[in-house]
Amino acid sequence: MSRKDLLEVRNVKKYYPVKKGFLSQSQKAVKALDGINLTICKGQTMGLVGESGCGKSTLGRCIVRLEETTEGTISFQGEDMSALPARRMKEVRKDLQMVFQDPYSSLNPRKTIEQIITEAFIIHRLYDPAERREKAIDLLNVVGLRPDMAKRYPHELSGGQRQRISIARALALRPKLIIADEPVSGLDVSIQAQILNLLMDLQEQLGLTYLFISHDLSVVRHVCDTVAVMYLGHIVEKATKETIFTNPTHPYTNALMRSVPVPDPTIEKDLFVLEGDVPSPLSPPRGCPFNPRCSRHQDICKHEFPTLKKSAFGSETACHFPIT
Repeated sequence: MSRKDLLEVRNVKKYYPVKKGFLSQSQKAVKALDGINLTICKGQTMGLVGESGCGKSTLGRCIVRLEETTEGTISFQGEDMSALPARRMKEVRKDLQMVFQDPYSSLNPRKTIEQIITEAFIIHRLYDPAERREKAIDLLNVVGLRPDMAKRYPHELSGGQRQRISIARALALRPKLIIADEPVSGLDVSIQAQILNLLMDLQEQLGLTYLFISHDLSVVRHVCDTVAVMYLGHIVEKATKETIFTNPTHPYTNALMRSVPVPDPTIEKDLFVLEGDVPSPLSPPRGCPFNPRCSRHQDICKHEFPTLKKSAFGSETACHFPIT
């Protein structure tokens, strides 16, 4: 792990046992994550994309230890978090925060906005009550909300305003890394643009690092520096934003790019529809997980799992027969 690396994920697996039978003995396991390797540098925004159910949100929750990994290590600032005791992990959480997809369900409906934002100060025993109120007002200003909203409850706010509160809460302890899990997917397009611009402005002002989880490729292209593509619990391609969108080398990445509509009526484009369904993570296919849906697959794809290798375009691709 170099000095520039803020987060390093190595061979992380997350299996959920499925119990079956009279004695509820574990027979199989849902392999939500199956050997994830990822590195995020300071000040960088990494996009994590893929179809629903591929494991994106599970990885985010494992990074902040809302879920415990089955195997592997997650190192933050050079420290293996999986081995940290609760007291030390509490200190690490100051630098590691998460913005959830649904701000309504992630905000306590019985607390005012001020109480929601200042809760982190109380947990970490920071500031006196007057200073906490002052910090909450400052954070509301930072995310573009009026000070009088501090006395309101989440149900009194719009979806965009609630997401701004979620961002303010995440910023309260001045973190270094924020996991943004689909932060704009439930918002109107105009509000999406406001939230995305806010996140980018905050990154520049505060030196933040983001792991941006999304299925919207146009959003990822707008905000991210590098992109990792997930499929059925695996990273199948990693590259810079420019490389991913101009020269995708994995067949799955290529299919994702070809399925994106072009917002220009003067340009004709035949939208590509990926055939077949995502296999069940309870019984994934042997070899390459994408081989049942891949038009380039050969016999080796059915038996041997491909590892990430450098392509001619500089991306890392897990494919026996990458697109060149």
